[in-house]
Amino acid sequence: MTKPNTKRFLSVLMVALQAAVFVSTVSAAEYDDADEQTGINGAVYTMSNATSGNAILRFQRKSGSALVATGSFSTGGVGTGGGLGNQGALITDQSKRWIYSVNAGSNDISVFSVKPEGLVLVDKVPSGGTRPISLTIDRNVLYVLNAGGDGNISGFTVQRNGHLTAMADSTRTLSGAGTNPAQIGFSPDGGALVVTEKATNLIDTYRVDANGLADGPHVNTSVSATPFGFAFDSRGHLLVSEAVGGAVDAASVSSYKIGDDGALEVISSAVADTETAVCWVVVTKNNKYAYVSNAGSGSISAYKVARDGSIALRDEDGRTGETGAGSTPLDIAFSSNDRFLYTLNNGTHTIGAFQVQKNGALVAVPGASGLPVGTNGLVAY
Repeated sequence: MTKPNTKRFLSVLMVALQAAVFVSTVSAAEYDDADEQTGINGAVYTMSNATSGNAILRFQRKSGSALVATGSFSTGGVGTGGGLGNQGALITDQSKRWIYSVNAGSNDISVFSVKPEGLVLVDKVPSGGTRPISLTIDRNVLYVLNAGGDGNISGFTVQRNGHLTAMADSTRTLSGAGTNPAQIGFSPDGGALVVTEKATNLIDTYRVDANGLADGPHVNTSVSATPFGFAFDSRGHLLVSEAVGGAVDAASVSSYKIGDDGALEVISSAVADTETAVCWVVVTKNNKYAYVSNAGSGSISAYKVARDGSIALRDEDGRTGETGAGSTPLDIAFSSNDRFLYTLNNGTHTIGAFQVQKNGALVAVPGASGLPVGTNGLVAY
């Protein structure tokens, strides 16, 4: 899908960020995950989601050590203290200058400027609904998915200083009531929005015009039950995880092409990963691999992605990486250069970390522990 973006295009200054994580087989220079000049590279951010006051938590790695907590930054809002059943509560923009977070307990969105010394809160705005759980951004347009009530999506213009301005007449409904949505996301060209609905087994798509206004939803039936997290490859193929209601060893991933009318065309249908409760999805920048976290199995599965968007499980047993028994891996995120993969493990209140090999294999490296109960969202630099 293509469309003109000139009316809402902002020049994006890409910051060259690199990260590295300790691996016993490499030298200290290779596994130092921190940038001593900026303090930004090697940083991982998550969200406390606390009812007493939501905060963004920063962890950094230096000289081969485990991730170390190096800051807590108040969002000015509150969380829910529990699971949100979502992907995308915490996101960064294309330039990595800003971090955006939901405050699901106070129905607003916070904006932070990313600085070497930490995060600086620059804005907080109402989300246009209740219980915001997921965010997505394309250039100067941001959309939020509100899961409370009947649920909706609502749009904002992103100013040069990171501030958000609600767009008039941008709020759109989901397919109906009681949808229990999980995620909202832009297609790579910014021409479409996608929302997954866990309770209805539907995937909503919205066409987005040159001014950032969405038209829809166009309602599609998921090829398998409980569509949850998703990600796009850079060619515009949509990969969606299917938790299948948490049925044991029944999880799968499907891939789609989005038509100009918003209809989804199935490419690969319900490719099983042999694991339980797959929920979160990320795709490498080179489009070769997709990784999913299996909350019910304590594992990460990798899929090989072909040029046409078709997918195949990389490992026959579906266990490319292990996060541990009872770990319940939730959110998943790549470092800026895709060399390292991080997982937010709800069951053990830890951040897991892996080095990504060229052949798609994962090698576990030190992470972090001691996270608060209810922590949600993950962004890595």
